[in-house]
Amino acid sequence: MNQANLTRKDLAKAINEKMGFSQRSAADLVDAVFSRLKATLMAEQSVKLVHFGTFNVLRKSSRQGRNPRTGDPMEITRRSMISFRPSKILRGRINR
Repeated sequence: MNQANLTRKDLAKAINEKMGFSQRSAADLVDAVFSRLKATLMAEQSVKLVHFGTFNVLRKSSRQGRNPRTGDPMEITRRSMISFRPSKILRGRINR
């Protein structure tokens, strides 16, 4: 896994190697986890993964902004965003 990005296929392969699940079962497991994460976030609930971090849904209200090309004022619409806050353990391991 020396790629720049970790993919679902890489996760399934790691599960296959570490736990002995078939490739298909490992892929189904990864898909089930991500489906549950998406459903929870779409319901605007937070997802906390112990020793990893927390995903939160933030609601941004509409506001005035500027078009970067023309400089004309414009309204930026209301939207939801997802934020991630790493756990202290993960932050500590990254900053070693």
